[in-house]
Amino acid sequence: DKTGVFTGAYAINPVNGRKVPVWIADYVLGGYGTGAIMAVPGHDERDWEFAQKFGLPIVEVVQGGDVTKGAYTGDGPHVNSGFLDGLNVKDAINRMIAWLEENGKGQRKVTYRLRDWLFSRQRYWGEPIPILHFEDGTMETVPEEELPLLLPEVDEIRPTGTGESPLANVPEWVNVVDPKTGRKARRETNTMPQWAGSCWYYLRFIDPHNDKELVNKELARKWLPVDLYVGGAEHAVLHLLYARFWHKVLYDIGVVDTKEPFKKLVNQGMILGENNEKMSKSRGNVVNPDDIVNEYGADTLRMYEMFMGPLEATKAWNTQGVEGMHRFLARVWRLYIGEDGRLNPKIADAEASDSFRRVWHRTIKKVTEDIEAMRFNTAISQMMIFVNEAYKADVLPRRAMENFVQLLSPFAPHIAEELWQRLGHADTITYEPWPEYEEAWTVDDEVEIVLQVSGKIVDRVRIPADMEPAAMEKLALENEKVKAATAGKTIRKVIAVKGKLVNIVAG
Repeated sequence: DKTGVFTGAYAINPVNGRKVPVWIADYVLGGYGTGAIMAVPGHDERDWEFAQKFGLPIVEVVQGGDVTKGAYTGDGPHVNSGFLDGLNVKDAINRMIAWLEENGKGQRKVTYRLRDWLFSRQRYWGEPIPILHFEDGTMETVPEEELPLLLPEVDEIRPTGTGESPLANVPEWVNVVDPKTGRKARRETNTMPQWAGSCWYYLRFIDPHNDKELVNKELARKWLPVDLYVGGAEHAVLHLLYARFWHKVLYDIGVVDTKEPFKKLVNQGMILGENNEKMSKSRGNVVNPDDIVNEYGADTLRMYEMFMGPLEATKAWNTQGVEGMHRFLARVWRLYIGEDGRLNPKIADAEASDSFRRVWHRTIKKVTEDIEAMRFNTAISQMMIFVNEAYKADVLPRRAMENFVQLLSPFAPHIAEELWQRLGHADTITYEPWPEYEEAWTVDDEVEIVLQVSGKIVDRVRIPADMEPAAMEKLALENEKVKAATAGKTIRKVIAVKGKLVNIVAG
């Protein structure tokens, strides 16, 4: 439950001159950025909750949701934003920054949040730090020809009792003599953290057997930067920051030719226990995947985890959801295989009806695009739509049913492989070309659009899918509900987004 207090002070918006009340809120972190934020309650969940509690105004500035029910955090055209109206979020941000710079009221700036990095660990496992401590108090690096410095092989790893690494218990490794000067030295016994290896392992994936260099330059040029990096939420800042740091050092010394290591980073969310708490043995809420596989099968587990919600979201485990996914896969099986174990006689070399063909091609498009964007939950939702429509059809074209099995295969590979063989194929489905869709069969002849007046929906109408914005604008202005909402007002601007909406700015 958020708490806060009004300071009695106001800030002046430099763009429109309006007074903005200054509040102190517990969810704003003093150590993050400047410690002060500009709240946007219509489009930030925490700001929306705070505004709701304290009765602050919630203004919609990006279309796409209903800010009376919750914050809309997606993209869309701006409204109630003056010269930014009609622009999407990215374009509006750039236009706003340009305006501030043009009018001498601000400038573009990137803020870095770097912190000191404790790099040493007092444990055996880890890369040894190649430093020698001499008796006279001086330190030197291990000669390059002696690298890589390897951990000693020991029979047991025991604590030292002094706080030092267990390596301090291996005198034959720790104590060395400089062959050139005869000086005695002691190796550094601290080891590097796991970050040291995990920050550049992707480079060795490119060239794992090269014992002459970190990575072959030609192979690095071919494969880098990494197209997609998927990691846990704990990787969102630290690991990404450290990996970029290492990569940029390697770039500076000429080992790699790319300034950045990764093109795209996706952080998957955590799966909580059924009580909405982090899974742990002490809480008794751990779900053993082996138990789920034994009872429902691996395909069910895979499908359920992908269907739980967006990949990046934190989700609570729900056994009833597992059972629901198991029923769905059983329904898929019955769609193809009858009680007698034979292929459904509805599956035939026949043409599809227009309505089923439309669902078929939409499913290929939706699943293809969702896999590419890692929206696995919505891909599965579309497959459920296909199955529902298939049960209603009198005839199931063999090609459509084969395509569906191919779409299902990355999600439920075992049942898909079995159905593929039941459809008469001797070879594995794994290497089959991915299905292709016809764009013409993925669109409706008609679409529903919303008519808005100053951002508020006044009507919904169906129009031809290919209607141009000018015709949409004319239709909106002739609409009786729009006329009633704009009566006595001056129409200042009309924004028409093809196939989606018409917004009339009136005042």
